[in-house]
Amino acid sequence: MRIACLMDPWETLKPYKDSSLALLEAAAARGHQLFVLTAADMAVRDGHPLARLTPLRRDPGDDYGFVRETPVASDLGRLDAILMRKDPPFDMAYVYMTYALELAERSGVQVINRPQSLRDCNEKFFISHFPQCCAPTLISADLERLRDFHGEQQDIILKPLDGMGGQGILRIGADGMNLASAFELLSEGGRFPIMAQRYLSAIAEGDKRILMIDGEPVPYALARLPGRDATRANLAAGGHGVVQPLSDRDRWICAELGAALQKRGLRFVGLDVIGDYLTEINVTSPTCVREIEAVQPVAIGERLIRSLETVHATR
Repeated sequence: MRIACLMDPWETLKPYKDSSLALLEAAAARGHQLFVLTAADMAVRDGHPLARLTPLRRDPGDDYGFVRETPVASDLGRLDAILMRKDPPFDMAYVYMTYALELAERSGVQVINRPQSLRDCNEKFFISHFPQCCAPTLISADLERLRDFHGEQQDIILKPLDGMGGQGILRIGADGMNLASAFELLSEGGRFPIMAQRYLSAIAEGDKRILMIDGEPVPYALARLPGRDATRANLAAGGHGVVQPLSDRDRWICAELGAALQKRGLRFVGLDVIGDYLTEINVTSPTCVREIEAVQPVAIGERLIRSLETVHATR
């Protein structure tokens, strides 16, 4: 298969932890022809999605595990699969990128995840489709509604809807101090809705990242434990991870979501679970592959690549 990974610039990757590189290594091990590209490499000419593709040659001795060769111009429709691994921000540039990917998809290319669903399924807002799995949650651009929610819950977390890696997450305690200021900051003066969730003390036991492939969970999660900042356990915010088996409640949450994810073409997804509650659904570029594979022999990358192969064989 000809597989391309659409990602952030190569120089920004951290090889020791990068999940995209882990997926590419799995694809290389199975003998596939690999390419990388960035959003800036893409174009559409007369309805045809085009790109400058950089071929990769596996080299375990290289810091990144691959050597990049001379870029080549190509029609994206000639690929067999595209791994969409571009990190947010989810801005209009990101939306335009999904339009081009949708043209490739119409040419028969497997795009993981489906471009339409990347647009439709905001990583925070999407949990509203599964309220049975979530702690009390409010999404609003109205300060009075937020005050009422805080009055009910007393201790809450505020999040912007377009953040990642723990960016912009604030905790408002029982005294309500700085609630209005936090709202003004995150909502840009009420222009945009934000998310408020009941604070979950189980964060002390970890914010679990559960990876799902084709609607089925990987049997181990990475519990990301808070560092100095007890509000955020994201690895990017200073947390550290512990690999652990899924609980019965984790598996129940996965079962509640599995069919809906498959229906939307969300084939590689990361669920964030604190205690008994789903808090986010990561659809853009789920991480923690390396951290889990380093501890348990679950071969996450190989499992995803085998899934691509299975679909390819039917076309």
